[in-house]
Amino acid sequence: MKCNNCGFENKDSAKFCSNCGSSLPEKPVEYIQVKSNNSKYIIIALIAIIIILAAAIGFFAVGNDGNSVQNNDNLQSADSQDNLSADEDESAETKEISSSKKTEVVDEKSWESIGTYSGSGSGSETIIVPEGKIMVKLSAYPIKNYATNYLYVSGSNGEFGGVDWGSKSAVETRSDSFTYTSSSEETFTIDYYETVNWEVEFFRYQ
Repeated sequence: MKCNNCGFENKDSAKFCSNCGSSLPEKPVEYIQVKSNNSKYIIIALIAIIIILAAAIGFFAVGNDGNSVQNNDNLQSADSQDNLSADEDESAETKEISSSKKTEVVDEKSWESIGTYSGSGSGSETIIVPEGKIMVKLSAYPIKNYATNYLYVSGSNGEFGGVDWGSKSAVETRSDSFTYTSSSEETFTIDYYETVNWEVEFFRYQ
């Protein structure tokens, strides 16, 4: 409040000038009411802001809780699927082991020798081989070669195997083998020429 006498600026609530002691004019009623109304608006605005902030904090808190619950559910679901997959793998392995055991029990056959023939030099032999699944193994070592050395095994069913050396071949042991299946006996001829030693062995799967 400005003093009309000396121009000193006093407090709004002062009735007398603090500088000269003159009485100060009273404030208009409207001014007091306007100031009071402004204070009320400020308080109301502050309360509204506080309410909005509290609502926003609550909203985000609830949203985070929902996401946490959903994430936990997803993790539990993923764990369940992993456990299920692990159980299925174990089950598959168990079945495979069981199947292997059954196969081992059922399939007890093996290759068994049914005849071995051997010799040296040059010549020919004829033998009778029984029916079944047959495997023939043969090997020979030649005399120091100056022509063609060989060992041939041929069957009446057209099966054939053998080894040979030319005049320039290295003098070394050579081997061969073949298999066939026949429902009847077969006749095989063993032909050999200029060998130090030779051997032919017949096996049957039984």
